[in-house]
Amino acid sequence: MTMRNTILTTPLLALSLSLVTSAAWAAPGHGGGDSGLTDADVDRTITLDAGDMWFDPETLEMAAGEIVKFEITNTGNLEHEFVIGSKEAQEEHRQMMLNMANGGGHDMSNMSHGGGHDMASMDMAGVTIAPGETGTLLWSVPDNVNELEYACNIPGHYESGMYGNFSL
Repeated sequence: MTMRNTILTTPLLALSLSLVTSAAWAAPGHGGGDSGLTDADVDRTITLDAGDMWFDPETLEMAAGEIVKFEITNTGNLEHEFVIGSKEAQEEHRQMMLNMANGGGHDMSNMSHGGGHDMASMDMAGVTIAPGETGTLLWSVPDNVNELEYACNIPGHYESGMYGNFSL
């Protein structure tokens, strides 16, 4: 293989892996947000915009036990995720995402099956949204949590301000 082929092949492989990962991430049942909920269970629908490095709105009011359907539209030019969890769980997920981006040896092909990236075990729910797309997430607000946030943990996004808080 020539140097030119190597230079072209490596980014294409990375792009292919990210697309496969995104499709798995958005699959129904991934991340613990599904929990068998259906649209018939929904108490209200909240729409959010995910731009490049921001969410609108930045704060959401929730009530314990409420079942919410989030409709998140990615108005930006980059892929984003919308992940709900505690600050600690977000930090753990962010580190895992960074490790995967840096070739940390995680098998990204089975993310939707809990392999190496099981968000349910981290008490999180999430969806990945491609540019120009709208993702949905059904979520039941827990009654035993005081502090939750939503965030995009793709490397560099959270640090650039792409997170928001729930007022419970």
